[in-house]
Amino acid sequence: MNSSLKSQKKTVVVTGASRGLGLAICTQLLQENYIVVAISRSLSEDLSRLCEEHKQSIAHIPYDLADLDGIHALCKSITEVHGRPYGLVNNAAAGLDGVLATMHNSEISTLLDINVQAPILLSKYLSRSMMLNRTGRIVNISSIIASTGFNGLSVYAATKAALEGFTRSLSREVGKAGITVNCVAPGYMQTEMTLSLQGERLESVKRRSPLGILASPADAASAVSYLMSERAKSMTGTIITVDAGSTA
Repeated sequence: MNSSLKSQKKTVVVTGASRGLGLAICTQLLQENYIVVAISRSLSEDLSRLCEEHKQSIAHIPYDLADLDGIHALCKSITEVHGRPYGLVNNAAAGLDGVLATMHNSEISTLLDINVQAPILLSKYLSRSMMLNRTGRIVNISSIIASTGFNGLSVYAATKAALEGFTRSLSREVGKAGITVNCVAPGYMQTEMTLSLQGERLESVKRRSPLGILASPADAASAVSYLMSERAKSMTGTIITVDAGSTA
């Protein structure tokens, strides 16, 4: 990546970047002239195409966030290669569903590791660079499930509620360093994670919306890009819900 470009643009790290909301966030940030460091376990066709179209402005790092012990080295490498990041979007999440009584303990651990511990560790290490810069943006991707609940998603809901509590308290810790910490809580979106939501289930979710639609990944990505911007400099410790009004 061209070093002069780096100095002119702000760098944002986005996890879970290969598809769905993560891909939409990367796309929007690139359109708004950010440098993007995209993290995902593998390089999807869509992300590969995006990297090809924006060679000077995006870099992909393959990494499995279930490997908690390697996150410190990952963050150190990001800072060494791409400079101190301005923003972090903790979007990667495991979406396992199942009734708690029959869930395997390893599945519970996976959800807690990827959805809670990984964002906390990424925020820990990358916020140090933001503190040195005296400015920064951390956006955590939650879900309306954190506050509404949903059958078969009790552990997933717990992880997202934890992320919201983390967001509020971290915003108080780092605010004096010019860093804002916020959440975006999407409703049901048609992504790979919600492929099982079809037919009558899908229609019932749509009926809950005053608009009669599902919010799109691009809608939620717009909220993320707003929180990254200077226009949102006075917003911190808050949750923006993007759900076409289904929780109104």
